[in-house]
Amino acid sequence: MSMAVVGLLAGMALGFAGYFGGFGAFVLVAALGAIGFIAGRFMDGDLEPGDFFRSRERGDRRR
Repeated sequence: MSMAVVGLLAGMALGFAGYFGGFGAFVLVAALGAIGFIAGRFMDGDLEPGDFFRSRERGDRRR
């Protein structure tokens, strides 16, 4: 599935949540979508747990 289709589905889900459930439902769907996205990246192997907890030193900057 292409990223455009994934973005379309996410936008539609947020739109329906905002229209039918109000702002609280919109925020809940957005937060759960972000958690699902991060979990999916872990499952694909694109992220490692150390990426969030690694401390940066002065010379170690990513761009």
